[in-house]
Amino acid sequence: MTQTTSQESTLTMFELLKPAVGEAGVARLGRLAFAGGRRTMQTPNYVAVASRGVVPHLTPDNVTKHTTFDASYLAIEDFLEKSQPPVLQLPPGTPRNLQSFTAFPSDRALVLGPRRFPAVTSPVGNADHHLSIFTSTGFRKLTIPEFAKTIELTQPDIVIPPADLSHSSTTPSSKRLIRMVERTEEWVDKFFHTLDPQGRLKEMGVSVFAPVLPVEYPIQWDYLRYLAEDVPDSLSGLAVYDVNIVPELVNYPSLRDLPRLSFGPSKSPQDLLRQVALGIDVCTVPFANTASDAGIALSFDFPPPESSDLQPLGIDMWSKEHTTSLQPLVDGCQCYTCTKHHRAFIKHLLNAKEMLGWSLLQIHNHAVLSGFFAGIRAALSEGSEKFEELHKKFLAVYEPEIPIGTGQRPRARGYHFKSIAGQTRINEPSWQLYDSVDVSPHPEAIAEPLAAAEGTLPIDGVVPSLEK
Repeated sequence: MTQTTSQESTLTMFELLKPAVGEAGVARLGRLAFAGGRRTMQTPNYVAVASRGVVPHLTPDNVTKHTTFDASYLAIEDFLEKSQPPVLQLPPGTPRNLQSFTAFPSDRALVLGPRRFPAVTSPVGNADHHLSIFTSTGFRKLTIPEFAKTIELTQPDIVIPPADLSHSSTTPSSKRLIRMVERTEEWVDKFFHTLDPQGRLKEMGVSVFAPVLPVEYPIQWDYLRYLAEDVPDSLSGLAVYDVNIVPELVNYPSLRDLPRLSFGPSKSPQDLLRQVALGIDVCTVPFANTASDAGIALSFDFPPPESSDLQPLGIDMWSKEHTTSLQPLVDGCQCYTCTKHHRAFIKHLLNAKEMLGWSLLQIHNHAVLSGFFAGIRAALSEGSEKFEELHKKFLAVYEPEIPIGTGQRPRARGYHFKSIAGQTRINEPSWQLYDSVDVSPHPEAIAEPLAAAEGTLPIDGVVPSLEK
């Protein structure tokens, strides 16, 4: 059964291949087609999280050659660090400026929102006429007209209008929650008046995914009514910041069949499965970048394997046991990293702080995610009962958390985090006083290359000691 849920005004067409009739909180199978010749996305699926216009550690040619994700999420705050941002100097009227500005592969869709995901907490909250964003040079204000101008110049495939989100507290007061809803409705309405979705946005081929707030249903029901009754023809989808609200969408027929892009907490594949089970179509997955930075090779799969022991969600490539291992990162994985290289090489690259090490991990981790969602879609094609069965099995087979890497991550930049009082340095200093450190090389740093050159490096990878 195929149900077309797009309208004539909708630029992004979404089809439910196996819709859950009358239900909003049930996993569903679909297809999301973008305007402009982009790849069609089979759902459930995920979007890669970009940083300053690129997927971390991957050049555009490697994205094209070695990854299969169909879309990526970018944040406006990544491009507005100067008083006259280059992104705002783009020639007006040129289609898909953002694609050419970032050199992103032309077949991948770009989703553009105000803030990174997850966002860094701002010391100054949002106000009635602006939201606070965190650029690489500090915090600044972003007004709705400036946001609309940026969208008009960059022309992404999907835009997410600003929402008044509380990043400083997980339990804001009821008064703050009410203000969040009121302010978000005002901002969305102002954005629609500045850039008419039926006029200018449609002409540019930009689809709008309206934000759905992380607020209890009784507080934001009227905002959802506004989306469903006042501006339904302007919407192509929903950006959901709390998946617990999805079952309530059954009360709004015009919103029920729109594609749902999740920005809820996603720290593990268990979180992704829960989102899919509640009816999310597309997940935003920041932990892929975090795992790659930490030197972790993701190792989970769906359907899960038969095992009586708990299986890890990832492999720490900093571990000494990989020093001489010629195994692929994951047995049976067909990604470029696993078919061309082995664990010992990856560990060597990480130890040497070679950029290639993190690039190969990123390629592998995105391949694992693509296979994970392909398995979810295959299970859903057999029926929701099959998916639920495998979902429960996955929870029983795998550990609940991705392991923490034991090595040193790549150098963090200012837009990655906000320092707090008394916090230790995120990055080790590149230079130190000559007298403050032991400049003599570590014995193992000499022993390992010498042993390798002389052919005496043992099979178990234990380096002979130089101590007498």
